[in-house]
Amino acid sequence: MKLYSQKDVDKKALKGAKICVLGYGSQGRAHALNLKDSGFDVVIGVRKGDSWKKAKKDGLPVAEPAKAVIGADLVAMLAPDLAQKALYEAVVGNLKQGATLLFAHGFNVHFKQIKPRKDLDVVLIAPKGPGDLVRRQYQQGRGVPCLLAVAQDASKKAFAKALGYAHGIGGTRGGVLQTTFGEETETDLFGEQAVLCGGATELVVKGFETLVEAGYQPEVAYFECMHELKLIVDLLHEGGIWKMHKFISETAKYGDLTRGPRVVNAKTKAEMRKILKEIQQGKFARQWIKENATGRKKYDKMLKTDLNRQIEKVGYSLRARMPWLDQGRD
Repeated sequence: MKLYSQKDVDKKALKGAKICVLGYGSQGRAHALNLKDSGFDVVIGVRKGDSWKKAKKDGLPVAEPAKAVIGADLVAMLAPDLAQKALYEAVVGNLKQGATLLFAHGFNVHFKQIKPRKDLDVVLIAPKGPGDLVRRQYQQGRGVPCLLAVAQDASKKAFAKALGYAHGIGGTRGGVLQTTFGEETETDLFGEQAVLCGGATELVVKGFETLVEAGYQPEVAYFECMHELKLIVDLLHEGGIWKMHKFISETAKYGDLTRGPRVVNAKTKAEMRKILKEIQQGKFARQWIKENATGRKKYDKMLKTDLNRQIEKVGYSLRARMPWLDQGRD
C-alpha cells in the first residue's frame, strides 16, 4: 500500500486550470472553497435557487450548469448520485475536448449510468469524511484522507490531475490511496448498508426495544443503547479496538468478548455476504434507480416509519436537555 502525499504532487498537472464544480451541497461547497483557497479558478454550476444564493454569498462565481462547464479544464460532478445522469447529459455538449471529469463517488460510472466521452479523462477523488469535515480540516491546516481512481486516461496524465485535485482540497495532507471505481463504489455501499448506517442503527434500535419490552424505562434504554454509542465510536475512531479495550472496564471487555459474537454471528455475516453480492451484481443499484424513477413511494414510506420509532421520540426529548448537542432540527 502506498499513501500519496504532498511530495508526490505534480504541480504542473493543474497549473492555471479552470475548475467547474457541479453541485453545491456538503461536498460541493467544501471542495469549491478549498480549491479557491488553494489558488484555483473555480466556478459553480447550479440552477438558480438556494444553492445558487449560498455560492454567491460565499463569494464564488455561479452559472447554470451548461454554461458553467464551458472552457473548464476539470469538471467535478458533485451533485447527488441520481441527479448526475441527467446533469451529465445536459452539459456534455459543452465539455471542453480533453477535459477531466471528476467524481467523488463511483456509482454512476461503475453501474454505467454515465458513459463518458472517450476524449475525457475520468477520475475519482473520494474524501473519507463529510464535506463539513473536509472544509474544517483544510482550514486547520490538516486534511481528510482520500481515495483516488482513474477510469479513463485519455491524456495519459489523469492520475496526476486527480492527485493535483486531491491536493487542492487538502487530501494529500491526510494521504491519498489509489483504488478503482468498482472497489470504491462497492465498499462504500456495503459499509453504508451493513455497518455504518443500516447495521449500526438497527443494532441500536433492536437493543433499545429489547430493554423497553423487558420493562426498563425508555430513557434509561436510550442512554445505554444510543447516547453512549458515541463514546465507543470515538475510541474506535481514535485508536481502533485496542484503544476501546484500554478505556472500558474489565467487565465491559468480558461482556464484549463473550456476548458480542452471539449478537453479530455467522448468520449475520452470511447476510452481509448476500448484501455484498447484491451490490456487486448491480441488484441494489437497479432497485434504487427504479425506486427514484417511480416516485420514491416505498422509500418515503419506509423513511417515515423509521423516523416515527419510539427511540426517536425519547431521544429528541432527552437531547433537548443537553444544550451542548445540536439536534439540527426544530
